[in-house]
Amino acid sequence: MEDTSLLRLLFLTSLLSCTTNQVSLTVSPSSSQMFEGQPVSLRCEEDDSSAGWTLRRNTTRETRTQCGDGWGRPAGSSCNISYMVPRYSGVYWCESREGATSNSITITVTGGPVILQSPVLPVMEGEDLTLTCKTKTSSNLPAGFYKDGSFIRTEPAGHMTIHHVNRSDEGLYKCNISRVGESPPSWVSVTGEEVTFDFRSSFIQIFT
Repeated sequence: MEDTSLLRLLFLTSLLSCTTNQVSLTVSPSSSQMFEGQPVSLRCEEDDSSAGWTLRRNTTRETRTQCGDGWGRPAGSSCNISYMVPRYSGVYWCESREGATSNSITITVTGGPVILQSPVLPVMEGEDLTLTCKTKTSSNLPAGFYKDGSFIRTEPAGHMTIHHVNRSDEGLYKCNISRVGESPPSWVSVTGEEVTFDFRSSFIQIFT
């Protein structure tokens, strides 16, 4: 009987650890590539404000630096960057005082004339994926799209949509606008269906 009670307690503890301090990182504008000089806002979307989430990043010049430590302006659970520069390219994430972390977002900042707007988070299998090739002044110019170095097709309005994506659509994408330039490459991830856990039902089943 004591062993059963201990197992129930351990299982309940593991459930609590999986359902607390949940946070996700969002970025506005929602794009994995930015033009130099563009303002950006990153936010820890949290369900526990007491966790003390902090924006951190890794770049080629620095590791695990936090917002306000030489870059960005903290504003609660947000970090505002008024002027992006290429050296800000890197991986960004939220981290709590206890060391819990959010999803990470890779941001590329270019001083070039063209960027590829692609999702900052993995795309769910079965969803549509839209990539946009744009300059600082236009997102409707004819553009050629490439995946893993191979040409896909040219889109007259600069937008390419892949319907009902699957794992084979995952890869490194870039675009080119004739007589303007080429974007940096960006990795697009495709993920399977999310698994959800009914904490309340499991709690009742364990203790009945």
